[in-house]
Amino acid sequence: MEFDFSGIVPAIPGLWNGMLMTLKLMVLGVIGGLVIGTLLALMRLSSNKLLSNIAGAYVNYFRSIPLLLVITWFYLAVPFVLRWITGEDTPIGAFTSCIVAFMMFEAAYFCEIVRAGVQSIPKGQMGAAQALGMGYGQTMRLIILPQAFRKMTPLLLQQSIILFQDTSLVYTVGLVDFLNASRSSGDIIGRANEFLIFAGLVYFTISFAASLLVKRLQKRFAV
Repeated sequence: MEFDFSGIVPAIPGLWNGMLMTLKLMVLGVIGGLVIGTLLALMRLSSNKLLSNIAGAYVNYFRSIPLLLVITWFYLAVPFVLRWITGEDTPIGAFTSCIVAFMMFEAAYFCEIVRAGVQSIPKGQMGAAQALGMGYGQTMRLIILPQAFRKMTPLLLQQSIILFQDTSLVYTVGLVDFLNASRSSGDIIGRANEFLIFAGLVYFTISFAASLLVKRLQKRFAV
C-alpha cells in the first residue's frame, strides 16, 4: 500500500475549521466545568450534610458513566424532557448539547481536583483568617482558593488535555470537529487512511506539547 499525503494541503481550510470547533468545545467545556466543579467542591467540603451528599452523588454518578452516553443523552433525551415540562418542542442543537454535556461531565472531575487542592492547604490558614475577622466566603476567595488553584494548575491542564482528546466523540451527534473533518475529507478523495494518520499526528503533537507544559508547571507552581 502506498500512502499519498498530497491531498492534505488543499483540505487544510476545512481541517482548520474542524480544529477551531474542537478548541471551542474544549475551552468552553473547561471553563464551564471548572466553575461548576468549584461550586461542587465547596458543597462537598461544606459542613451541611445535605449539600455534601448531593455533590457527592453528582460526582459519583458522572464519574461512573461514559462521556459518550452523556453526549447522546443530552442530544436525544433532553428535548423530550423539555417538551414534557413546557409542552412545546424545544430543539437543542448538536453544539449546545455537546457543550452542556462536557460541562456537566467534566465538572465531576474538576470537583475532585479542586477539593483535593483546597484540602492540601493547611487548616491553620483558615483559622488565622477567621481570627482576623474574615468570613468563610472571603477567606476561601482571597486566601484558600488562590493557593489551591496554584497547586492544582497542572492537574487542571492535564484534565483539559483529556477533554481535548475526548471532543472527538462529538461525531456521534454529527458535529464536525477536527477528527470528523479529517475523516470526511479523506473519504471524499479516497484517502481516508492518510487523513486519519495526519489527524493522529496532530492530536499527538498537541497533547504531547501540552504534557511537557504540565511538567514544567508542576515544578514552577510547586508550593
